[in-house]
Amino acid sequence: MTPVPMVGRAAELAELVRRWSRVRDGGPTPATVVSITGAAGIGKSRLVTSALAAFSPGPATVLYGVARLHTPAPYDWLAAVLCGRDTRELPVPADGLAWLAQDPHAPSERYAPGALLRLAVRTVRALVGTGPAVLVVEDLHALDPASLNLVGELAAAPDLPALILATSRPPDAADSPELVARTLARLSGAPGAVRQHLGPLVPDDVARIVTQVHGPVPEHLAGAVCERTGGNPYWLVELLAATAGRGPQALLDEPMPAHLRPGAVSAGWDVRESAELTVREREVLDCLAAGMSNKQMARTLDISIRTVAVHVSNLLRKTGSASRTEAALWAVRRG
Repeated sequence: MTPVPMVGRAAELAELVRRWSRVRDGGPTPATVVSITGAAGIGKSRLVTSALAAFSPGPATVLYGVARLHTPAPYDWLAAVLCGRDTRELPVPADGLAWLAQDPHAPSERYAPGALLRLAVRTVRALVGTGPAVLVVEDLHALDPASLNLVGELAAAPDLPALILATSRPPDAADSPELVARTLARLSGAPGAVRQHLGPLVPDDVARIVTQVHGPVPEHLAGAVCERTGGNPYWLVELLAATAGRGPQALLDEPMPAHLRPGAVSAGWDVRESAELTVREREVLDCLAAGMSNKQMARTLDISIRTVAVHVSNLLRKTGSASRTEAALWAVRRG
């Protein structure tokens, strides 16, 4: 298996560990916020994962939420956090919690936006408790407006013993560039906030990674590989995987994997032909092809509706489909 070391991010990782130490030892203080931005594949999520592993002692609570990319709904981040948790003891009205958790059986009469936001903040506070906690906000660039507002409120909340780690692509790559730009500015303006922007790896970093696979390589080869991959860790790992078992020269001679070539989609390469699905995703895809709703799938597969929504979102991404119908057709064409 191709190694994926945390190379070229030592300073950023050390900063996250220092920030966690302050939260861990500081008692009730405003939340500490670290915004991590960078292009797709640059290593934002890997940095967060490495930091969580490096925190010692680790956080008492980790709240993890991510955007639902294809069908965003209000408070997606919090709904993901609540998925699978026992919420019966939370000091939040059951009907309000049903709205926040995106429960399909939530009452038809919903709270006013301001009241729902206050309930969302109260819910997170209750989950954090006395802390210390880590709140992971993945793909901030794709979050719904309500989630963005909630993250901004949490960043400014007094006496919240938590470290907020938010990852995002740059605003110009976001679904709502102006809204994401304002949210990032809001996070950066929080007391003691840190903004980390991850750029491409340099040739020395690439050489260290390639060396783990092939042993020492000439400086010119590492530089050429760095230029070929743009210093993008994901591109580099994909190229290493595609040339596994061959010498380092293959890193220059082997064509780039099709999904990494500029203009690959317009040139006719179809991501849908190479989709690798889990067993559960195949089961959900079968249900999609049968025309089932999310509620019907949840009942059939004995999983939550929220989990179904996550699987459907992953299926749309993996199959390159723009809709549930297109994903169903994708399944039918392949038997």
